[in-house]
Amino acid sequence: MPQNAVELNNLSFSRGSRTILNGINATITEGSVVAIMGPSGAGKTTILRLISGQLRPDGGSIRIFGRDIHQMNRSELFAFRRQIGVLLQNGALFTDLTVFENIATPVREHTGLPEALIRRLVMSKLNAVGLGGTENLMPHELSGGMARRIAFARAVALDPSLMLYDEPLTGLDPIAVSTVSRLIRETNDALGLTSIIVTHNVVQMQKLADYCIIIADREIAGAGHPKDLADSDNPKVRQFMNGEVDGPIPFRYQSEHQWSLTG
Repeated sequence: MPQNAVELNNLSFSRGSRTILNGINATITEGSVVAIMGPSGAGKTTILRLISGQLRPDGGSIRIFGRDIHQMNRSELFAFRRQIGVLLQNGALFTDLTVFENIATPVREHTGLPEALIRRLVMSKLNAVGLGGTENLMPHELSGGMARRIAFARAVALDPSLMLYDEPLTGLDPIAVSTVSRLIRETNDALGLTSIIVTHNVVQMQKLADYCIIIADREIAGAGHPKDLADSDNPKVRQFMNGEVDGPIPFRYQSEHQWSLTG
């Protein structure tokens, strides 16, 4: 029976006087692909940073595979992060390193494997993302979709249990979007991962995600299967999922309490 991979319990976070998240409660089941969606500035990426331990919550707790990550000391947290793979929006490849060295670097950093085994591991990850033969290329020689797949190979090089994706589909052409989406799903299922994806791509999430959490106005406005949320009774959820201009979610931010479509 699947266990809870991530538990967010009454999670709150603020920046200065501005409340970003207020009383967030969510459970993410092991083995699932979960999308965190919502308007820009709602705090979606903040949740990823809280889960990875980059930020500390003002209130509440985060448990990953049963452990409260904010009760860990520094060395425990660094060791625990080996179980977490992260794919950033731009891939964040090292521009002065080859594709091979980009993937090999975290393996060398965190393991004592001999070079022969590191090479086999790197080549297996490259073949898994369909880019065998690119190991000697530099990042500037890659297309956007290729760079995203190389970054994906690097993120799973240490065989993490939890994958965090921050806008992995942004800026890609339709073919690359479909390729990366399929790669996320197939890798998640083949390796028994748990994947959390921050994205605005409603169409792809309806095909990819098992569950979707909509963040709006500092709280969870709705949750469920993406195909079901389009018909939600909550007008914020329905507006976001259907891309409607008119609705309770404003177009332009003015302050924490004042919003306007026209400024």
